[in-house]
Amino acid sequence: MSYDDVIPLLGDFGRYQKKIYFLLCLPAILCAFHKFGNVFMIAEPNYRCKLPIEPINASYHLNSSIIKQYYPWDSRNNKSSSCDIIINNKTQTCEKYIFDDAVYGYTSVIEYDLTCKNAYLIATSNSLFMVGVMIGSIVFGELSDRYGRKITFFISLVTQLVFGIITGFAPEYWTFTIARAIVGATTSGVFLVAYVIGLEMVGPSKRTIAGTVTQMFFSLGYMLTAVFALYIYNWRKLQFALTIPGVLFLCYWWCIPESARWLISKNKITEAKRLIQIAAKYNKVTISDDTLNSLLASTENQKKTKDPNQKSPSVLDIFKHSSLRKRALIIFFDWFANNITYYGLSWNTNNLGGNPYLNFVISGAVEIPAYIFVLLTLNRWGRKKVMCGCMILAGCALLLTMAVPKDHHWLVVTLAMIGKLAITSSYGAVYIFSTEQFPTVIRNAGLGAGSTCARLGSIIAPYINLMTRIWIHLPLLIFGTLSLIGGVLSLALPETLNRKLPETIEEGEAFGR
Repeated sequence: MSYDDVIPLLGDFGRYQKKIYFLLCLPAILCAFHKFGNVFMIAEPNYRCKLPIEPINASYHLNSSIIKQYYPWDSRNNKSSSCDIIINNKTQTCEKYIFDDAVYGYTSVIEYDLTCKNAYLIATSNSLFMVGVMIGSIVFGELSDRYGRKITFFISLVTQLVFGIITGFAPEYWTFTIARAIVGATTSGVFLVAYVIGLEMVGPSKRTIAGTVTQMFFSLGYMLTAVFALYIYNWRKLQFALTIPGVLFLCYWWCIPESARWLISKNKITEAKRLIQIAAKYNKVTISDDTLNSLLASTENQKKTKDPNQKSPSVLDIFKHSSLRKRALIIFFDWFANNITYYGLSWNTNNLGGNPYLNFVISGAVEIPAYIFVLLTLNRWGRKKVMCGCMILAGCALLLTMAVPKDHHWLVVTLAMIGKLAITSSYGAVYIFSTEQFPTVIRNAGLGAGSTCARLGSIIAPYINLMTRIWIHLPLLIFGTLSLIGGVLSLALPETLNRKLPETIEEGEAFGR
């Protein structure tokens, strides 16, 4: 008997699991606050050079005659230059700027002068945040497996609160960016550990829907971020508003149990049995001690029969076999393309034209039908059709923005949101599809390598968005191209729905032939 055999006795998704699962979904909202808060805290408002004759508190708006007199024409962006000024018939670089705070309020861009030659620092801050997310997934993943899910969750949460508050008090750019990067690392600890505890409590038949609903809570936090930003005009107050709700989750120490599955894996059987019996009592079922004792015997036997001298296969073994190597490279590219497109589109809403807050809310809202679509089709149409079709659709929608006539902002937003919906569906499918492509002996290693490629995509995405300074549609062109290439390449992958998955490297090499 194994722990998966005990769950049906408790109920695949009984009252106890539902209560704990709901509580574990709520931190996903908090993590979305931190991941997308930068869209508004580091929003780049309109700005212009300060004229020598103007006071410090001068209005951003000037009449057209003064603009023509003092500001050279920027033909690349088809507007007056924001970084140069004409003094005594000579074009000079700005020394001071006047910002338009009507849309985004007082952002860190205004406070730290992240404009013109320093504008790359906006992308650097977002990129380093995602570096933190990548490091956090490694560090907190290891801590979770070694010391337990619950203690890792609270270490992450407390660290997130501390550095979230430090961010709000940051006196200069690098303190702000480093503190934000540490917060990024903690989002992995808070979200992923809560996600794992939740999935480890439910039966196999409920894990797909449980994992997807957690992502929907993340999307809810995504949309709420814009609501906070709309009514809080100062970036420091916004940072505090997005951080302080984390205090509420400190009470989880008394509400959330350790994962019984993890306890069993560490041979802490007595504690695991106690938690199982608490769940059984809450679910109004009875599990005999004999049943739980058989679980103990089964676990001990598995530990005894495992050969400690047997060398475990690694992800490097993938590249020693041609078929596995080809599939792995395609899957790694899919992870990269999905992540760079997802986060690139999420952070690019301010550049689409129209109301940036509305664009952002729509960008989060389309994720809900995207996840529902995945739930309804993944086990009917197959993993390959869903993922490839969505990546190709996203690529085509984003590339079509190139053909939109000037000033048709609504059409650009519509196509971008279609792309966001499709890439979110693809992102939901790639987790399952890529996991099933690898043989069991290296499945976790393969998934970890794919996740690393995904993080590289999100680290690069802010710099792609910076290319709007070259051409406003260039980021969408790049994201669309990557998504389209990934979708077409993935047509070469074998379907995994209702097929026996490979166990060994040899079976993995032969899979799909």
